[in-house]
Amino acid sequence: MHILLLGGTTEARRLAESLHGTARVTTSLAGRVAAPRLPPGEVRIGGFGGAEGLARWLREHQVDAVIDATHPFADTISSNAARAAAEAHVPLLVLRRPGWAPVDGDDWHPVDSLAQAAEAARALGRRIFLTTGRMGLASFAHVTDAWFLLRSVDPPEPPFPPHLEVLLDRGPFTLPGEREVLRRHAIDVLVTKDSGAAATSPKLRAAREAGVPVVIVRRPPAPEGVPVAGTVEEAAAWAAAQQAERDRDRGR
Repeated sequence: MHILLLGGTTEARRLAESLHGTARVTTSLAGRVAAPRLPPGEVRIGGFGGAEGLARWLREHQVDAVIDATHPFADTISSNAARAAAEAHVPLLVLRRPGWAPVDGDDWHPVDSLAQAAEAARALGRRIFLTTGRMGLASFAHVTDAWFLLRSVDPPEPPFPPHLEVLLDRGPFTLPGEREVLRRHAIDVLVTKDSGAAATSPKLRAAREAGVPVVIVRRPPAPEGVPVAGTVEEAAAWAAAQQAERDRDRGR
């Protein structure tokens, strides 16, 4: 069985490892990170050309199933995958890790977009720690009366705010390390997306301990009508069920 795995997350790599040897897996990466961690199996890098291009790729490469294990905020590719899978008549599963939930002591300020996050952060403080990635930095470019610390895997490109320091780093991050970042840079606001990743959650505890408010961008919903798995194990079981159904159809 040929599975197209839309990847770029820790869960996608783990799923590719789980399926390796039991199915032909092609992992697709967007190519936004200069040196991505490559999973086992076949890897393709770059876009498909929208939903129509993806549907054509599914047919040309005889894909039997698609698993969308992209970042929870990669809503464009998720939408394209849903449309392409429906057009090509290929089963689709979305793998999404659970989101974060606040606990006692958290000072969270939920918003629906990076534009709203910029205004909320500006109202809460003047030394802002951005952990939303370099691709969304333009939403903060107009804020001239605050200082920003951006943590990113790769250097950002303009436009970006005039008072900006870049910290190049890649998770997982530790609680002592996050405490030190907040302390060393005198951070008074944290901005993040509800990615739900355990590898990046220590910053939330560090902010809670330091009394730093958190502006958190809500994640977009998964495509309507598409089944969703919350764990790698659930996704692997779905793939096994697709394989069993395929084998039954061929045996008829």
